[in-house]
Amino acid sequence: MLFNSFVFIFAFLPITFLVYFGLNRMRHYTTAKIALVVASLYFYAFFNWSYLPIIISSILVNYLVAWRMKVDDKPWLRKLWLVVGVAFNIGMIGYFKYFDFFIENVNALFKTDFTLRNILLPLGISFFTFQQVAFVVDSYRRKTELPGFLDYCNFVTFFPQLIAGPIVLPEEMLPQFEDRANRRVNYENMFNGLFIFALGLGKKVLIADSIAVFANTGFDLMTTYTMAEAWLTSLSYSFQLYFDFSGYCDMAIGIGLMFNIKLPLNFNAPYWACDFQDFWRRWHMTLNRFLTQYLYIPLGGSRRGEVRTLVNIFIVFLVSGIWHGAGWTFIVWGILHGIAMIVNRLWKKYGVTLPNWIAIPLTFFFVNIFWVFFRADSLSDAMQIVAAMFNNWDLTLTRSYTDNLSTIVPYSMNRVILFLSFVLGVFGKTAYQWMETKGHYRWKSAATIVTFVIGCLFISRVVTFLYFNF
Repeated sequence: MLFNSFVFIFAFLPITFLVYFGLNRMRHYTTAKIALVVASLYFYAFFNWSYLPIIISSILVNYLVAWRMKVDDKPWLRKLWLVVGVAFNIGMIGYFKYFDFFIENVNALFKTDFTLRNILLPLGISFFTFQQVAFVVDSYRRKTELPGFLDYCNFVTFFPQLIAGPIVLPEEMLPQFEDRANRRVNYENMFNGLFIFALGLGKKVLIADSIAVFANTGFDLMTTYTMAEAWLTSLSYSFQLYFDFSGYCDMAIGIGLMFNIKLPLNFNAPYWACDFQDFWRRWHMTLNRFLTQYLYIPLGGSRRGEVRTLVNIFIVFLVSGIWHGAGWTFIVWGILHGIAMIVNRLWKKYGVTLPNWIAIPLTFFFVNIFWVFFRADSLSDAMQIVAAMFNNWDLTLTRSYTDNLSTIVPYSMNRVILFLSFVLGVFGKTAYQWMETKGHYRWKSAATIVTFVIGCLFISRVVTFLYFNF
């Protein structure tokens, strides 16, 4: 069940909303929490019922580990349970996401013939597992108290952020489920939630899915490229990914607000970044926060000398690449960002600065090239596109490219949408910034209605969110 589908918008969401707040209004608070957990698990299982035992067992094991750390006073026992909890979570990701990738590389390296298991990757496992790692670690640090089991279930399964984030932390989510004021409908939250949901829907179905035809044709159907085709392929994917993922996160934030749950911001005009450190403060902010708090700082952060700091930075981005997918393209993408962050830190250390009118386009220039490795099916495909971006000055689009554009709207309109995506992605306010703007209720209402109606007209071409793959 996708956010950008009729069954979600006109059936699942309103029914869940009415049942949850109806039960709370009748003071059946525990039943309301159960209903929300059941609805979230149904939403998750709607994609594939075989996913259900995986997430339920994950919840039970992690809650048991946190409970044992609460009742066991001996430090060595608490540390043992911490190791068990973290190992369990990393083991789950390792098995479902990387087992076949590991076997493939063993076979290639040692000329063996181990059988691949073709393991089905459960949706959202990278997201809900990282959230539970944070919960286990924070429980060990006594940073968070053991919540009631239903509150914990809602923390993990809350359907707006279950599949693709944002990655939430225990201290920002659990108190909201325990807050009695959140049991009543809040009409301001409803208004803001509908507003940002509609904008997110528009970003997904009007912009991301429209310009996807340029990226999909280039990456999936072409074998040779002119310079124009290589740049069109890379740029269209850069903006498709941004509007697709940020559109999902906007919709998740909007739905969360309807239920009086404030989810953290995940994007803040990332293509306006003036360097790579700034970029990662703006792009997938909750992943960057998680890796900083639960990997970079435990590794020593910047406390153990400059060389160790640079090594820690590299490790963080290598892990980020591995986290995104089981493939060498993702690993290389993570390595490239790690190197860029190291260069960025050294530049700042030695006082190298650039004016924003140079720094911003220069940062985007490299980010755009790195996205080619993120999207390409293989390293050789990525290198072929990157080479074509620089090794010729053919600025035409060949028939082999244009004839493969499976457009829904006219081709000329897709070009207009691509240009608008560039303007909005680089210079425009984010949907969250518009939502946070005080007042202006009339134009916000109009924007909500118009964007929602137009978005619904395009729902017939239902396209899965890109980050469901990660």
